[in-house]
Amino acid sequence: MTTLTTKDLPARDTPPDAPAPPVLALRDVRVTDRAGGREIVHGVGFELTPGKTVGIVGESGSGKTLTCRAALGILPAHFEISGGTIEIEGTDIATLTPARWTRLRGAVVSAVFQDPASYLNPSVKVGAQIAEVVRVKLGRKRREARRRAVELLAAVRLRDPELVYGQYPFELSGGMLQRVLIAAAVAAGPRVLVADEATTALDVTVQAEILDLLAELRERTGLALVVVSHDLAVVAQLCDEVLVMRHGEVVEQGPTRSVLADPRHEYTRLLVAEHEQYGLEKFRTAHPFEETP
Repeated sequence: MTTLTTKDLPARDTPPDAPAPPVLALRDVRVTDRAGGREIVHGVGFELTPGKTVGIVGESGSGKTLTCRAALGILPAHFEISGGTIEIEGTDIATLTPARWTRLRGAVVSAVFQDPASYLNPSVKVGAQIAEVVRVKLGRKRREARRRAVELLAAVRLRDPELVYGQYPFELSGGMLQRVLIAAAVAAGPRVLVADEATTALDVTVQAEILDLLAELRERTGLALVVVSHDLAVVAQLCDEVLVMRHGEVVEQGPTRSVLADPRHEYTRLLVAEHEQYGLEKFRTAHPFEETP
């Protein structure tokens, strides 16, 4: 069988010199826990244009995942957006009906989470689950959806995609499952992909492969990425801009190289110091940060 790559995924056509409008924009977003009567996320904002990557880092409970779930319209029960605005392709999500959200998810904005097994049906073959996304979101016939699913499995660098198509989730490793989830997430050609701790549970080698895959998807298709991680080495490798969150607020924000080379906030400096021994310093040595004035 001919090996396919992400080149088989559709590329986005953009005018050569036209400034691209943001595909995702958060402005002073606040999230409140109605049950507890307190604000959890305090005024987060960033803009994401095609082909760019924004990283969000911080300790557990810092508000990273709530911020992303707000942008995806999937906040847990009792949580609500209590301030600010979120726009997807210029549309305020506060105006979206449930039916419109259903059309947008997967087709315009999609997500990959930390535990792929929790998001795949254990009783359905993985290929069939991807094919179902293609059929529902793109309106393809059954045979064409199957062919497309096999192409997508090949595009996320799974060996023998025909074999993988017919396997169940329990038959695949964690790294393979994460690739399957990415294939399903990009099946309908979304413009934004939120990767929420998508490589956390993987070993270092597989993590590097997944990060390379996300970078290739971005470069080939113009996919915009939001990468949520507690690992600064991941952010340093992949992200153009970084937001450092603590206790629900952004304590530092800016170009990744500038922030990590010359952190201004005490918490950011602490994160950098803690992560140097776990791979960040190795990355910084191989890819020196530019000096900031």
